[in-house]
Amino acid sequence: MPGALRPEILLTVLAYLLLVLAVGAWAARRTRSARDFFIAGQGIGLLVTALATMSAAFSGFVFIGGPGLTYRMGLASLFICIPVSFTAGLLCWVVAKRLRLLAGVREIYTVPDVVYCRYRSRMASGLAAAAVIVGTVGYLGAQLKALGILIESIFGTREIFGEWSLAMAMLIGLIIVVFYATAGGMVAGVYTDLFQGALMVGAAIAVFYYALEAGGGLQQMAQSIIESDHFGPGHLDPLGAIPIFTAMGFFLVFSVGNLGQPHMLHKFFMLDDPRKLKWMPLIVGVTQTLCVLIWLGIGLAVPSLVAGGKLAPLANPDEASPQFLLHFTPEILAGIVFAGILAAIMSTADSFVNIGSAAIVRDLPKAFGRKVADELFWGRIAVVGIAVSAAVFAYLYGDLIALLGTFAFGTFGAALGPALAIGLNWRRVTAAAASASIATGLIVNLVLEFLAKQTYFEALPKPPFQTGVLPTAVSLAASFTVLFAVTWCTSRNQEPEIDEDVQLVMDL
Repeated sequence: MPGALRPEILLTVLAYLLLVLAVGAWAARRTRSARDFFIAGQGIGLLVTALATMSAAFSGFVFIGGPGLTYRMGLASLFICIPVSFTAGLLCWVVAKRLRLLAGVREIYTVPDVVYCRYRSRMASGLAAAAVIVGTVGYLGAQLKALGILIESIFGTREIFGEWSLAMAMLIGLIIVVFYATAGGMVAGVYTDLFQGALMVGAAIAVFYYALEAGGGLQQMAQSIIESDHFGPGHLDPLGAIPIFTAMGFFLVFSVGNLGQPHMLHKFFMLDDPRKLKWMPLIVGVTQTLCVLIWLGIGLAVPSLVAGGKLAPLANPDEASPQFLLHFTPEILAGIVFAGILAAIMSTADSFVNIGSAAIVRDLPKAFGRKVADELFWGRIAVVGIAVSAAVFAYLYGDLIALLGTFAFGTFGAALGPALAIGLNWRRVTAAAASASIATGLIVNLVLEFLAKQTYFEALPKPPFQTGVLPTAVSLAASFTVLFAVTWCTSRNQEPEIDEDVQLVMDL
């Protein structure tokens, strides 16, 4: 039964959508400049910034994609979640302080701005902008696909549009996202993050409770899965049905790769006082850990319910969360969780379309020595182009949301992580090394992903990661290797020149 036939679910979701539109309209009145549009006027407090950082990482990828990935590959999917125990601290201690301080002494709205300030290289900043655009299309696509699946489940569009249901649901979601993002920019996004973050922490705990109740407890769920012909004991093995290289690749990409995620790094530019950063690892770490409960709870409950005959096998694993919420939770909770997931997707989508539009309107023109006259106007136009491209790419990608998100996450991490994490802490890294590292991470990841997915040229040799090595992990390792190798070759005679204010920030 679709959610549209259940009044509590429908009313809760519609109330949330009206709230989103109201926030967008309110934020539009507060968005008067490019500074407001891209970094919310740099006047956001600690709690809002911390929840915005958490929400940027935990959205449709976690709430829809996570349980779907667990349904397909078992507990091995948790190798993506394990780094949550330390990534918040790693992110804050390695890059956050320097990013915020740089934003205090320079006009910095984006990660490519940081790359240019550190290396004084238009090539490096231009390559960083290209990486941001590619990764944004992938990650925003994952959010739009998750939004489409939710709209399908809530409003029953499959009965209306048939095989075109997902495409039409994604189109509806796209229209909402474009209106929301073009009106309010980052101001709208961060205040939705505040509502969404608080809502999802509570909802994740409640859903985890109902998952345990529906499955009869962890022991009963495990027993049902083990005895099932559909899943079997391997579903609960630490590595499940995946090779060890895949598991280790997940761990590497979602730990070290965090250091290059512009949708998270971007939030640090907005913080009103950099001294508050000392509390962010605690807030972000605790809230992320609690939100992972929805990944674990639904990820285990749905296979056990399918094994016990209480739920039909899923044709699409990404439907695990919607199906569980519709059938095994109280309607008011299902409505709240659906609204919370919608909030998560909306806020994250808003972050992505803004950093993507900034890369197009500000960063690429600067790399060619040009400046767009009206950045606010053209930034809103670029939002539409980025969002449409992302929706088309996600629809054609044809795989799980979590795997699409992994591709985008890996693109960001491989291209931007080494140049930022190492470059902001080690003055010997040169512009040539940063440019080579960014180009390596971006190109290697795209080539390997294409080879893994392509079905057009059967004569092409299959790459080595067919045995389980993640393309994103290979590209991340290659990017770090190139950074250190080129730095060693180009800085043996003398250290690169760094602007005095940037050097001061690096020394703090």
